[in-house]
Amino acid sequence: MDAPRGRSGRRALLVVDVQNGFCAGGSLGTARGADVAADISRYLADHGDEYDVIAGTLDWHIRPEGHFAPPGEEPDFQVTWPPHCVVGTWGARTHPALDTSRITAWFRKGEFTAAYSGFEGHLAPGDGGEAVGVDAADGAGVTAAGAAGAAAGGEVVGDDAAPVTLADWLRRAGVTDVTVVGIATDFCVRATAVDARDEGFSTTVIGRLCAPVTEDGGRGALAELERSGVTVR
Repeated sequence: MDAPRGRSGRRALLVVDVQNGFCAGGSLGTARGADVAADISRYLADHGDEYDVIAGTLDWHIRPEGHFAPPGEEPDFQVTWPPHCVVGTWGARTHPALDTSRITAWFRKGEFTAAYSGFEGHLAPGDGGEAVGVDAADGAGVTAAGAAGAAAGGEVVGDDAAPVTLADWLRRAGVTDVTVVGIATDFCVRATAVDARDEGFSTTVIGRLCAPVTEDGGRGALAELERSGVTVR
C-alpha cells in the first residue's frame, strides 16, 4: 500500500513541480508527467485525509542566472536548460489534471537562481490564483498564505512578513514525516527528498507518483535515495 503506515507523528505530502512546463507540450515535458498529475489527483482523493498538511512546490523562474542556456547555445540538460516555468507563462501553471483543492500552501523556487529542491523555495504570498501559479477556476484560489499559516499552527503569513521556508513551515505544523511525489524523479523530486532527509524528517518517495526525465535516470535516483535512507515505495 502507498498510504502512510502507522501514525508516529504528523505527516505532510509534498507535491513537487506538477506544472505544464514539465508535462507534454512543455519545454521540458516528461513522458509521464500528465499521467502522474492525474495519478496524484486520484491518490489525493483516496488518501489525502491521511496527511495532516499538503503542500506544493513550483519552479518559478524570472531571470535564473546560469540556469537557462544562453541564446544560441544548446542546453546540456544537467546544468543549463531551455527556458521553462517562466513566471506569467502557461508553462509555470499547474497541470490541469492535478487537483489543487487539497493543497493549502505553495512554495516558489528559482526566481533568480537555479533551485531544484522545494526546500530552497519560500511560501508564496497570500493572493491565490495567478500569483501562486494555479488556476482559481480549478478551486485553487484557497491556497492563500493565511490558510497556510493556519495549517502551520495558526500563524498567518502575509506579504510583508519574512519569507517562510518549507522547512520552517513543516516544523511549525509539527510535521515529522514527509512523503514526496511529483516531477521530475531524477532532479527536483530527488533534491527535495534529500533535503527533507537532511532536515531531519522521516522521508518517503512514492515512485509510481513521480515522472522522470529519463527512465534510467528515474530508476537511478530512486535507488540512490533508498541507499541514503529514504523509503521508496
